[in-house]
Amino acid sequence: MATLTIRLDPKLAKALGRMAKLTGRTKSEIARDALKRQLVVARFRELRSEIVPLGEAHGPFTDEEVFRAVP
Repeated sequence: MATLTIRLDPKLAKALGRMAKLTGRTKSEIARDALKRQLVVARFRELRSEIVPLGEAHGPFTDEEVFRAVP
């Protein structure tokens, strides 16, 4: 496993320490999970920006467009 060293402002460090205590998890576990989630969100947004134009180009895309198309 790789090691990453980061600097936290005092307020964030205190919140992380409190969360670790409350949950019984290590600060590293919490930081690792938060980073994983952020990377998943970033990847989702990246894929969405590629896919949305394709969907829009192939017909009704939003609920409103579908409702307008149905008599």
